[in-house]
Amino acid sequence: MTDLRDIRFAETDLDALTEVPGKVAVLVPAEGTMGPSARRVNKLSKGALARALESEAWGKLSAGDVMALNYPAGMKAEAVVMVKLPRRPSVEDARKAGASLARSAGKGEITVLTDGTRRAEQLALGLGLKGYAFTARKAEPSETPAAATIMVKSVEEADAAFADTHAVAEGVFFTRDLVSEPANVLGTVEFANRLEALRDIGLEVEVLEEERLAELGMRALLAVGQGSIMPSKVVVMRWKGGADEAPLALVGKGVVFDTGGISLKPAAGMEDMTMDMGGAGVVSGVMKTLALRKAKANVVGLVGLVENMPSDRATRPGDIVKSMKGDMIEVLNTDAEGRLVLADVLWHTQQTEKPAAIVDLATLTGACIVALGHDMAAVYGTDEGFTNDFLKAAAAEGEGAWRMPLAKSYDDLIKGTKGDVKNTGGRAAGSITAAQFLKRFVQDDMPWIHLDIAGVAQVTKDTTLAPKGATGWGVMALDRLIRDRFEAQAKAE
Repeated sequence: MTDLRDIRFAETDLDALTEVPGKVAVLVPAEGTMGPSARRVNKLSKGALARALESEAWGKLSAGDVMALNYPAGMKAEAVVMVKLPRRPSVEDARKAGASLARSAGKGEITVLTDGTRRAEQLALGLGLKGYAFTARKAEPSETPAAATIMVKSVEEADAAFADTHAVAEGVFFTRDLVSEPANVLGTVEFANRLEALRDIGLEVEVLEEERLAELGMRALLAVGQGSIMPSKVVVMRWKGGADEAPLALVGKGVVFDTGGISLKPAAGMEDMTMDMGGAGVVSGVMKTLALRKAKANVVGLVGLVENMPSDRATRPGDIVKSMKGDMIEVLNTDAEGRLVLADVLWHTQQTEKPAAIVDLATLTGACIVALGHDMAAVYGTDEGFTNDFLKAAAAEGEGAWRMPLAKSYDDLIKGTKGDVKNTGGRAAGSITAAQFLKRFVQDDMPWIHLDIAGVAQVTKDTTLAPKGATGWGVMALDRLIRDRFEAQAKAE
């Protein structure tokens, strides 16, 4: 597990500033009005801050951006970092400021003087998330960045505000680690082992092995993994923090490596298919967050873990497999495998867990990337209130999400010829027909959201809160959804 930077809150001590090592950061609003800490640093540095605030470069900065003054006179610090931030910043600007400080600090120590600026816990979240680096598979893994100290008026209030936020950061890091691991390390067995270890923080974890999956009739899921030597598994994680209400169910696609099977993918870019378990990674990260913050809700997370490989045992194009529901699926393309995994796990979830609602996540289609690029996940939903609640949660957490259509007319594209349904409808509306396929395996009265995260689970350039690579998209949005819809309802009752 990649460790989160140690972030500590301390009472503001201006008399100690001359001896603070590393970098010292001060928060200054756009108009340049310095608070007590900034004035003290300005005095120690012989007016360096005041001169910088009058510069053209400061004027061009946006909220959350930083300017560094190296080796200030009168201080032990190697640099003073000025952060442009309003006294009452938005959540987005506070997190951006923290991320900017993480970039500025690198691996070194940093002390942040807040001068009463609000949302110190959100600044801390940005500082922590942006400091992520996956180095576990290097010959010499890098050390965790040095501690960050955030000076505030009330340590007790800051610690209380950051406790839950820290749990979210831990969940995001867990997801990023899972998505970043190569398939020769994180196969289905190791994935299940890491989830079983979550029992230590209070989750109930059950692993369904292939024999049990066959007894349950999950032949669609097993068809995907039968070409691999790795055993297919379904892992069920239960967090029981509520009363006796039905749980929210989170369902994740966990294809630990996707060659495309007999419908083999092109070699170029296939190495990125280690991230095809991104949906399962997000579900795992959310479940870890809920356990760490002792969420007052009932939530169950289910992930289908398989590897899609070509071999003499692999499912062939043209094969017809029977789902747990009983529908006969024509496998026209073995690279449209994720929906087969989810079909059985979705049906099993409804039969055994009796959830109040379901959200599934999957790196499901390239068509999603064609439609929305790498800034938005595709959102499909059957219940207006539930879907809108998720969209509000995603917007509040700054995680891009865009509503896509569901319509019966798209079913004609996947109507079966020899069987009941085809596993692909061709290139036209590819993300939509995949969602329509999944909808067949969701009962009519079940509130359901499908999230196609193919474009956002792993990216090729830095984002505001993450370096390039695995993003952990969805952990924050789903945690917010659970807080706002399920925990809030429990309190109201």
